[in-house]
Amino acid sequence: MGKGRGSAVVVAAAVLCLLAAALHVEVAEAATTYVVGGRSGWTFNLSGWPRGKKFKAGDLLVFNYQIGAHNVVAVDKAGYDGCRTTPRNAKVFTSGKDNIRLNKGLNNFICTLPGHCASGMKIQINAS
Repeated sequence: MGKGRGSAVVVAAAVLCLLAAALHVEVAEAATTYVVGGRSGWTFNLSGWPRGKKFKAGDLLVFNYQIGAHNVVAVDKAGYDGCRTTPRNAKVFTSGKDNIRLNKGLNNFICTLPGHCASGMKIQINAS
């Protein structure tokens, strides 16, 4: 075998290995965007809205509502259960078109305007 032919075989083998490795790379799933409440937007009695949806960390929730009529507050489980918030466990959104990325695990959102959370303006989403 000539000198050039051996080098070509080594190069060809290396290229095949790289192609095989490239074919085994998993394609990252793109994040899904969900409009909370669908056409109705962020409103009352949405606790059932997450049912049947497969949320993943990194998915985007869009909360649509009239500015000043509501807000969105990301709270811990105690804040969700008690419809309350404290500065150390909450982030408040007020734009009327809030975009919030889900974290892995339980994500809790409430409206803190008087009576809104207690009237069902809250959702819990578990993201894998």
